[in-house]
Amino acid sequence: MGTFLICCKKGRGSRRIDGNPRLARLSLEQPGGLVKKTSFLLFSLTLAAIAAASPNGGPLGDFEAHGDVGSPKIGGYATYNGASQVYTLSAGGVNIWAKRDEFQFAYRKMKGDFIVQAQVEFQGKGTDPHRKAGIMARASIADVDSPYMDGALHGEGLVAMQYRKTKGADTEQTQMPDAHGADVIQLERVGNTFIWSAAKFGEPFQQVKQENVDLPEELYVGIFLSAHNVDVKETAIFRNVRVIKPVKVGFTPYRDYIGSQLEILNVANGHRSRIYSSRVPFEAPNWAPDGGSLFYQSSGGDNATRGRLYKFDLASRLPQLIDTGYATRLNNDHVLSFDGTQFALSDNSSGQSAISTMPVRGGPPMRITPNTPSYMHSWTPDAKWLIFTGGRKAKGATTDEYDIYKIAADGKGSEINLTNSPGLDDGPEVSPDGKWIYFNSTRSGQMQIWRMRNDCPEKPKTKEDKTCNAAERVTNDQKWNDWFPHFSPDGKWIVIISYGLDVEASNHPYYKHCMLRIMPADGSAPPKVIAYVYGGQGTINVPSWSPDGTHVAFVSNSDAL
Repeated sequence: MGTFLICCKKGRGSRRIDGNPRLARLSLEQPGGLVKKTSFLLFSLTLAAIAAASPNGGPLGDFEAHGDVGSPKIGGYATYNGASQVYTLSAGGVNIWAKRDEFQFAYRKMKGDFIVQAQVEFQGKGTDPHRKAGIMARASIADVDSPYMDGALHGEGLVAMQYRKTKGADTEQTQMPDAHGADVIQLERVGNTFIWSAAKFGEPFQQVKQENVDLPEELYVGIFLSAHNVDVKETAIFRNVRVIKPVKVGFTPYRDYIGSQLEILNVANGHRSRIYSSRVPFEAPNWAPDGGSLFYQSSGGDNATRGRLYKFDLASRLPQLIDTGYATRLNNDHVLSFDGTQFALSDNSSGQSAISTMPVRGGPPMRITPNTPSYMHSWTPDAKWLIFTGGRKAKGATTDEYDIYKIAADGKGSEINLTNSPGLDDGPEVSPDGKWIYFNSTRSGQMQIWRMRNDCPEKPKTKEDKTCNAAERVTNDQKWNDWFPHFSPDGKWIVIISYGLDVEASNHPYYKHCMLRIMPADGSAPPKVIAYVYGGQGTINVPSWSPDGTHVAFVSNSDAL
């Protein structure tokens, strides 16, 4: 099904890119975090599996090689910790500026478009305030005056896009004062345009770009560090490093697919761990209540493999196909009951999406919704009701209107309409205490998060009863479209996925820049970014919190590197 991405190969010797020898050094960082069952399963690896590679020149994590560029007086080195998935770069070097560059570089050759992301921490106070770390795309590693594009963070907080457009030219730069002090960075190539993004963790990216850049199709792309002082060695760590090959030009949605990566996100500090990767795409992870496994659904264009449900064991890192009977065209809306004993599935086997239920171990499902299309999103905590999105035609209408409905989980009785506002209502989820239903809606124009009461009287008598379930707005974003609110186990927080306004409000497509954000469930504080993701459809369509409330599982995407 895929490859578990956890450790790196050891380097095959010690060398500098310019040919000068350098002693190999080894470094191993110990993984931190809460020692709970969930965390233990994520990091219970042998010492041999997490050994870091450090000799100059050898492969390092996602990078093909690493070493010094420009023969700095004090040589640098790099390490990779396979357990924490953290890169550590140590470097001398006079600078990356003017007509000469000296720095430590971990890189891979990449043709065409790419996206590279990282979160950077300088270590110690540093000697020169202009020590710099960042992401670079470079034409040559042999030439000290090679053309390049980079995004650089400086020790004193300056953030800039820096570049040398032709060999031997002076470096130019575009500073980003609004991103001063940023630690999260991203460099992207789209044809001949390079886009540099930076943010303080928790905030959205600020961006600058250079267009019509004449660099080769194949470049050396990676992370770098320079001390900005020939007599000093500086150190920086790079976490959440993602080297992404985006969809190709001419990509057709829902026909063309790229690979998927299963990730675990610490919601407190944003640290990510990539635990599984597959060229056969998959989507929408659920976390089992015992914390020991995840469930996800395969997708892609192959009818022989798409739409199947898998259990992914966190200890063995192996997926196992679950028998779902006739329901073999799942559409990424599979949801566990609160007690973890039952699944409710959305499935297209009948032609349009219908909802069925089955035991979590698998077996013949039972169809619940007679009307289609119906997309499953939430159980009530008592497992008596299913809350879902339904597309229904009003009398005389030619198109479906999508609203929120509920139906008895045993299939008895008719569906009950809960919303009837014009526009799309989607993604309903019931709070752990059963009192609220949160959902996303375009009723304000943009897609935003709303909520309504779920504990109103079945037979309203008073005026207050009749308005009990009136919708209240939770997010008020002017720059983002917000989807799929998912409650923490204690009901105090929600995690949402947010798209930019370049994406139509009623659409949540694959393979876009998006953010995972967290906020208090009562809306008392605005959302905070906890992950900057290349993904979208299938990233967090279903509830994916860990049982202890410390992590969220999600899916990101990349084509094969």
